[in-house]
Amino acid sequence: MKRIVLIGNPNVGKSVVFSRLTGANVISSNYPGTTVDYTIGRTTLNGEPTEVIDAPGTYNLQQPGNKAEEAAVEMLSDADLVVNVVDSTNLERNLNLTLQLLKSGKPVVVALNLCDEARYKGVRIDATKLEETLGVPVTPTCALSGEGMDQLVSRLPDAKANSCPREESDRWAEIGRIVGQTQQVTHRHPTVLEKLETLSIRPWTGIPIAIGVGWLSFQVIRFIGEGLIHHALDPVFQRYWAPPMMKLYHALPNGGFPQEVLVGMLVNGKIDFVQSMGLLTTGLYVPIGMVLPYVFAFYLVLSLLEDVGYLPRLAVLVDTGMHRLGLHGLAIIPLLLGFGCKVAGMLSARMLESRRQRFTAAVLMTICVPCASQTAMIVGLLGRFGAAALAPVFGTLFLLLVALAILFRRFVGGEIPEIFTEIPPYRIPYWKAFAQKLWLRMKHFMIDAEPFVLLGVLIANILYSLHVIQALGRVLSPVLSGVFGLPPGAVAALLIGLLRKDVAVGMLAPLGLSLKQLVVASVVLTVYFPCIATFIVLLREFGIKDTAKALVLMMASALAVGALLNLLLTVG
Repeated sequence: MKRIVLIGNPNVGKSVVFSRLTGANVISSNYPGTTVDYTIGRTTLNGEPTEVIDAPGTYNLQQPGNKAEEAAVEMLSDADLVVNVVDSTNLERNLNLTLQLLKSGKPVVVALNLCDEARYKGVRIDATKLEETLGVPVTPTCALSGEGMDQLVSRLPDAKANSCPREESDRWAEIGRIVGQTQQVTHRHPTVLEKLETLSIRPWTGIPIAIGVGWLSFQVIRFIGEGLIHHALDPVFQRYWAPPMMKLYHALPNGGFPQEVLVGMLVNGKIDFVQSMGLLTTGLYVPIGMVLPYVFAFYLVLSLLEDVGYLPRLAVLVDTGMHRLGLHGLAIIPLLLGFGCKVAGMLSARMLESRRQRFTAAVLMTICVPCASQTAMIVGLLGRFGAAALAPVFGTLFLLLVALAILFRRFVGGEIPEIFTEIPPYRIPYWKAFAQKLWLRMKHFMIDAEPFVLLGVLIANILYSLHVIQALGRVLSPVLSGVFGLPPGAVAALLIGLLRKDVAVGMLAPLGLSLKQLVVASVVLTVYFPCIATFIVLLREFGIKDTAKALVLMMASALAVGALLNLLLTVG
């Protein structure tokens, strides 16, 4: 099977080109031996079965600066043909990668993507002249609208390997000569959208815009999540799933282990999908009925901000403040992704240049950032007390993040490089690729979440049946009651938190905790230890020694913050 690899700088529209070439027959995976995500699809091009790979965005193939670029180099070595996706609005910068590809000896076709935006900006590129200069096929495309995609596919058989004999020792001088021969730029007035692009990265205007975007994002996530729960999923579970569960409960031996494991306990004579703790009740309801709506809403908003082009601007906007905390501005993106899933956030931290930056971002995310599923459970528990009840939880986590970041900056060595990132123009998303990305994220969430939810519920039932929870509650009572002000029964949530944080938060509901206790427990559960999936990725990314350091810091932070909250909070 022929293998085509799409290679280009970040934010040049590779994913949209990929979606146009492959349709929906795609999978997302990790490149062998790494934790670098890439997307692969299979299709038929020019009558031949073809495998298409969307390689991570890269600027440099000769001196890879991070794991993503290293993976791109490996993918290039396995390619039969390379489609170099180039941003037509920034030809000079993109040609640096093109000339490196030509030296690789692989057959190359250049896709001059975003040709519509180039026209709007007054940029005219002579594709014929550029093709003659480079010695490989060059095709203008606009993947968003589909313009030029047929021509791109028809030119794939014409791909050529060209060592670019005119490349000189000074590559940038050669690039300047090529641009001078093939590109013309005419003056034009900025559009309203371009003015907004500028306003969104200037501090005096960008900060209010960022606050507005954050507030609006929260409201949209809350509106969609609550709407799906109250008007769709809750009625479905109550109307169609509760009755058969009641029948199953009465059909099983009363008080027997199968009844406890499969259905759980009845609350006021009914199935309570949060408190019953059965595999077929709580085990299904927590990920699907409580968590999935908020995860869907979060990834919907995040994907929209990604595809519109706002996130790179946010990274530039916060770079100065992040540097004061010892972090790169781009670290804001892994932290935001961590609010969806810490595994995804941690993997995205590979975009940061240094190991120190990656480790700092990963640890701060693990300790201080609750994932979407855990956030959904916290909101579900504390929401009945009003929005003010959530402020101590998320305010404490934010202050802890700032404090730990300052400690990292002081005691962990290493440079904090200046930000260097491509800032794309604001764009209308290509909705097919948008939906495809959203579907892949949701699918991975269900694959990663549901087994651990069921396992957590099962282990909780077994531990209760064997009276292990009660014994541990007595042993840990000095810490739980004396330090955190929590009842012994909270030990079950701490144990299950090692598997799934959302299930652990849900296990607080039957304990009848006060608002103060719910706040303390929610913060401690977020901080004290990562879920098993996050722990595995942390170990794989940074090794045993650094993971051990991170775990010690987590436990110390949980003890300190939990004790302070128990001491300072005065709510009932």
